[in-house]
Amino acid sequence: MRRVLMVAYHFPPLAGSSGIQRTLRFVQQLPQHGWEPIVLTANPLAYDQTSSDLLGEVPTSTPVHRAWALNTSKHLAIGGRYIASMARPDRWVSWRLAAVPLGMHLIRKYRPDVIWSTYPIATAHLIGARLAARSGVPWVADFRDPMAQSGYPADPETWKQFKQIETEAVSRAAHSVFTTPGAADEYRRRYPNHAGKIAVIENGYDESSFSAASNTSAALEPGKFTLLHSGIVYPSERDPRPLFAALGRLKREGVMTAEHWSIRFRASDNDAMLSELARKYDITDLIKLLPPIRYREALSEMLSADGLLVMQGRGCNAQIPAKAYEYIRARRPILALADPVGDTAGLLRNAGVQTLAALEDEHAVEGALRQFSELLRNGNASVASDMVAQSHSRESRTLELARLFDQIVG
Repeated sequence: MRRVLMVAYHFPPLAGSSGIQRTLRFVQQLPQHGWEPIVLTANPLAYDQTSSDLLGEVPTSTPVHRAWALNTSKHLAIGGRYIASMARPDRWVSWRLAAVPLGMHLIRKYRPDVIWSTYPIATAHLIGARLAARSGVPWVADFRDPMAQSGYPADPETWKQFKQIETEAVSRAAHSVFTTPGAADEYRRRYPNHAGKIAVIENGYDESSFSAASNTSAALEPGKFTLLHSGIVYPSERDPRPLFAALGRLKREGVMTAEHWSIRFRASDNDAMLSELARKYDITDLIKLLPPIRYREALSEMLSADGLLVMQGRGCNAQIPAKAYEYIRARRPILALADPVGDTAGLLRNAGVQTLAALEDEHAVEGALRQFSELLRNGNASVASDMVAQSHSRESRTLELARLFDQIVG
């Protein structure tokens, strides 16, 4: 059994991030392919929210080591203000101070064959880079999202650090892994001398979690069609204004009314914004804002919804929401509000999604809503086939990662 040291900030008991699933499922499934994980993560003190619901899914045989870390905005702020340099490249940069010495101890103890670190917490790549440089162990840099982008991060000094970190990762790592074809292509163009070391391992869904989720086939709200968005609604990357404006017009026309429709936003993280927009467009009776629930309960809700809503702005064309894979596995009709030329639209189109419109195009969104509501009423809305759904399982992604590790160590 070969070993991999996995550096990941997103790990149970952290709550509120879909990024946990990628690392957790790799940790569960890599031993089936000859790789024993050792996890190096942060102390829960650094987490904004915690929940015990996924702790029981961490294999008891997996060594999990939690390095001391603070959240700058939470622990090092005075009156809500803190020194900007103490939060670069991110608010958890203090994690590196303890994680690098602990990581070297783990390397001496377990002698891993590969180091793997995962972004979007940039400090994880800082840790991975230092451990690889000091130990000589091959390093795999996992990018769940692109790093330095046009206008992101907005702070110029933070952007410079992001650029430095991604440059070091792509140039020095044995392989850099991206979760979408668009992101991988973008980085091959950025770093043509290292294009051969860039791979794609997409996100996916966990079949065991779906099997354990209750699917009673009972309607979420009897007598109504329910359209569910599960997860964070970002004000810019998933700007809901065109959707709410379109819903307002359809309500006035009697196409989508509160008597027959309920649009559910589960764990949006921006309920105040959504409430304000619902009032502005006079659709408060259509919109239902719901708090976070346990992961398997969220999957059960997906399985029972009449339709599932994806929102992704064109500025994120090289990204795919992790929820999209769970939506495909739920095998419920999907309304996709995403740029038709982006990776999210490509994934869902290949899964058989019929209704797709650019999120920023208010009139196209209105047309997609009309079409989707008609398909649901007539019972003609398509869902992904079993074969398509199975191709996006976490098991298949873990096999891809194990094969990459095998290739690196020969």
